Amino acid sequence: MKQLTLLSTVFLVFLFVSCNETAQWGGPTRDGIFPDTGLLKTWPPDGPPLKLKIEDIGKGLSQPVVYKDVIYVTGLRSDTLDVIGAYNMEGKLLWEKEYSRAWPRAYPESRGTPTIEKNRIYLVGGMGKLVCLSTRGGKVIWEKQPLSEFNGKYMYWGNVESVLLTDDAALYVTGGEQTTLVAYDKKTGKLRWKSKSTGGDKSYASASLVEWGGKKIVLVQTSDDLVGFDASNGNVLWTYNTVQYHTEKGSGEAANIPLFSNGDIFVTYGNEQPGLLLHMSDDANTISLKWRNDILDTHHGGLVLLDGTIYGSTMTDNTRGNWASVDWETGKTNWETNWFTKGSVIAADGMLYFYEERRGHVALVKPDTSELKVISTFQVEDGEGPHWAHPSIYNKMLFVRHGSVLLVYDIKA
Repeated sequence: MKQLTLLSTVFLVFLFVSCNETAQWGGPTRDGIFPDTGLLKTWPPDGPPLKLKIEDIGKGLSQPVVYKDVIYVTGLRSDTLDVIGAYNMEGKLLWEKEYSRAWPRAYPESRGTPTIEKNRIYLVGGMGKLVCLSTRGGKVIWEKQPLSEFNGKYMYWGNVESVLLTDDAALYVTGGEQTTLVAYDKKTGKLRWKSKSTGGDKSYASASLVEWGGKKIVLVQTSDDLVGFDASNGNVLWTYNTVQYHTEKGSGEAANIPLFSNGDIFVTYGNEQPGLLLHMSDDANTISLKWRNDILDTHHGGLVLLDGTIYGSTMTDNTRGNWASVDWETGKTNWETNWFTKGSVIAADGMLYFYEERRGHVALVKPDTSELKVISTFQVEDGEGPHWAHPSIYNKMLFVRHGSVLLVYDIKA
């Protein structure tokens, strides 16, 4: 028994270390939870100390990441080019690399967040180009054009994808009638497999990886469905038509990575579409609806699951919304409360961090199922455009991006 416990402990430590060797969108496991501990539980009246301000990083909506004590962030240059910049922890630019043409229509700012593992950076540009770069100066290792190669199809607002990695592959969602998901060898860029098409366009939500029923499963949202793929070969395990519950307004516009716990998957869309909790069978080959919630219609601010409770923002329209808490087991809404307007949420060290998108207020929030408990706040006044970039936490520092400015706050207790 002691030997089994020791083995389990070793496995958990290995899993944690493996996750933290990858810097990516939404934290180590893409669930919006960052592993830092020993953080402030309350802030001074003017907010936590500003440790660093980096200006002129290029306009962007992507999330900053830190890998081996280097800050990586994408941005828009000359209104037409997506670039990635690498900065040291003092804010000095180490190098900058153009990697793609930018999205040419509304909101051309850079979208994709870098995924970094073993000194390789994986990125998707605004026009769908997939690149693998070296952390040593941004040298191109390989690049692909999956959208044109597989006649992929995207939705009105264009490409918004952060590359998902498996043990041996970099995954890319194409959408369209030829295939839905393709896998490239992480090192060489050689095509490893392509899935069959499940129909629908690629959505605005990146893929995620979960484990259930002895399988590693890639969760992909298209304009029509939530799809579970076998991560080893791209076989379709199941599809669930989510758009059947949608009204015409904003139908199929998935922009949030699903939450996962114990075989259950929560998906939500904006525009008054319902949130859905789905359950996979024990063998992960089928999926069914467990409950729906008509309040938590998160636009694109993400969600966090803490202690059996979902936290996120709701959507009234493109610029207005509230904040809400929903019970994971029952789907019951615990509360819905106004705090400025909707926005993004992340978590660390048992606390929530809200970043509202209109005026840039940031809040430190204590999780509570009875009411919204805002502990401390401050306002981001630097930068330009909507406050859509999700914040992140690395090395006991809070990274907040607003357009072409990156602000780094010391939140160490």
